[in-house]
Amino acid sequence: MIAKLTGQLESVGEGVAHIDVGDIVYEVLVPAIDIAPLTKDLGERVVLHTIQTIEGNLAGGGAMTPRLIGFLSATEKAFFQRFITVKGVGVRKALRALTQPIGRIAAAIENRDAKWLISLPEIGKRTAEQVIAELQGKLADFALVPAADDGTLTAAEPFKQEALAVLLQLGERRNEAERWIDQAATANESINTAEALIQAVYRLKARLPQ
Repeated sequence: MIAKLTGQLESVGEGVAHIDVGDIVYEVLVPAIDIAPLTKDLGERVVLHTIQTIEGNLAGGGAMTPRLIGFLSATEKAFFQRFITVKGVGVRKALRALTQPIGRIAAAIENRDAKWLISLPEIGKRTAEQVIAELQGKLADFALVPAADDGTLTAAEPFKQEALAVLLQLGERRNEAERWIDQAATANESINTAEALIQAVYRLKARLPQ
């Protein structure tokens, strides 16, 4: 199993990158959102977090072809692995659909925003509803991952992810919980645990007019 690939980026095409690793050049399928950032790194040394899959239909007598899929972040890789568990969302469809930051897609699923999901390539109304039905409530750890100014992903602090998950379990609305988390963390930058953050959120909430 190849979990990570490091080498010189030789070329980038539509959904495909070629990575030169010594005497071997790997062809790696990449999600749509990673094409632009990879194009900027042509000729440079890059690191891709990878998954190996097998394409083909053995039952139909066709050839089985191994494929390598690569992502610029471990977060993208983990989200993709959950995304393709949805019935009707295969590897190729998922790669073409991922044109927006993972955090934004996860937030849309958590908020049951089928209308926004339909704006993604390959995601029609039925698929959007299926994605929400199977993944809603399971993506809190991704929904707080923000996008950097250049469109790449930055890692959200795990304690914020944990705090959000707890607040949702306690019945808080996602939009409000996210706003409180941001305000509480900004007001006290020394907070670094989910427990302390949740306490700060409820102190903040208690001061708001009812």
